[in-house]
Amino acid sequence: MIIGVLKEVKDNESRVAMTPEGVKKFIRAGHRVLIDNNAGIGSGISNEQYKEAGAEILENKNEICKKSELILKIKEPVPAEYNIFSPGQMLFTFFHFASNRQLTEAMINAKVTCIAYETVETADGEVPLLAPMSEIAGKMAPIVAANYLAKPAGGKGVLASSAGNVKPARFVILGGGNAGQAAATVALGMGADVTIIEKIQARIEELKKIFTGASFALATPENVATNVKQADVVIGTVHVPGARAPKLVSGEMVKKMEKGSVIVDIAIDQGGSIETSRPTTHSNPVYVEEGVIHYCVTNMPGVFPRTSTFALTSATISYALELADKGTKAFENSELLKGLNIYKGKITNKGVAEAHNLPYTDPKQLLE
Repeated sequence: MIIGVLKEVKDNESRVAMTPEGVKKFIRAGHRVLIDNNAGIGSGISNEQYKEAGAEILENKNEICKKSELILKIKEPVPAEYNIFSPGQMLFTFFHFASNRQLTEAMINAKVTCIAYETVETADGEVPLLAPMSEIAGKMAPIVAANYLAKPAGGKGVLASSAGNVKPARFVILGGGNAGQAAATVALGMGADVTIIEKIQARIEELKKIFTGASFALATPENVATNVKQADVVIGTVHVPGARAPKLVSGEMVKKMEKGSVIVDIAIDQGGSIETSRPTTHSNPVYVEEGVIHYCVTNMPGVFPRTSTFALTSATISYALELADKGTKAFENSELLKGLNIYKGKITNKGVAEAHNLPYTDPKQLLE
C-alpha cells in the first residue's frame, strides 16, 4: 500500500504523523511511504532523515493524496484540505467530529474512510491514541494557567504556590482521566491547592491513593458550582469518546468567579466543558469573558512538537501498520472499528451522529 504523510497547516501545528523509525517499519512491511516536503521540520526531523529511512519526499500535497491509499495526519483537515481526498481513501488522524459539523459534512460528501485517533478504544475503555496527547495537554494546563494569573497577563496576580503565610492559588480540575491526572501532578508540583472533581467514586478512590495532597469532590452540579466560584483556575479535561464534551460549568458559574481568574479548557476539541469556552489558536490563545481569562487552544500539544510527535507516533504506528497491511479487513480489530467514524458517506460513530442529529449506521452492516 502507498502511505502518504501530510504536513500540518493548522496554526502553530508542528507535529508530524510519522517518524523515520516508523517509515522503516512500513518499508520493511513492503509498503511505500510518501512524505510531504518539510513535514517533519517542526519536530526536528529533516527530509534527509526520511529519505535515509526509505521514504520519498514530494513537493505537492495534492500529488501525495492522489497516489496514496492511506493518509496519515495529526490534526483534522481544514477547509482548504477538504477537496484533496478521494472516495474510499483512508484518513487516519484526530478528527473531533462532534464539535465540527462543517468537517463532518465535508468528509461525508467526500466519502473518505475516516478513522479518528480519539475514538480508537480498547475493550477496557482506554483510548490509547488520545492518552499521550491528553497527558501532554494536562501537564501544560497548570503552567499556562499560572502564567496567565500574573498581573501583566491580565490575571489577578496570584502565585500558584504559597509564599510565607499567603495561601497558594486554588486549582479546580474537572475530570480525573489522563488529562486530569496529568494536570493534578503538575499543579501539585507547583504547590497549588488542588481539587479534582470526578463523576465516578471508584476513580476518586484510585486518585486518592496517587494524590495525598489533593482534595476531591463528586461531579454534582452543586459541587461544581461551589468549587468553580472559589477557584483561581479551572481546568476542564472531561472527555467522552466521539461525543461532545458535557457542559459542566455554566455561564452563570463563570460570572461568579473572581475577575482575573483563569479557565483552561482542554476539552475544547470536543466542544469544551465550560459554557463560555470557544476555540482559540496559539497565535491568539486567550480572550476575556465575564472578567475571566479563557485559554481554549484546540491543539495544545502542538507547541511541544518534538515530544508530542514521538509520543503519539509510538502509539499510532501499530494501528497504522494494520490498516496498511489489511485495508478494510483491519476493522475486524474491534479497537480500530471503534475508531471508524465515517465510511462510505455514512456516520459510523453514535456520538458523532447524535452531536449533529444526523443518521447513524452500524459500521458492521457497511463492512459485510
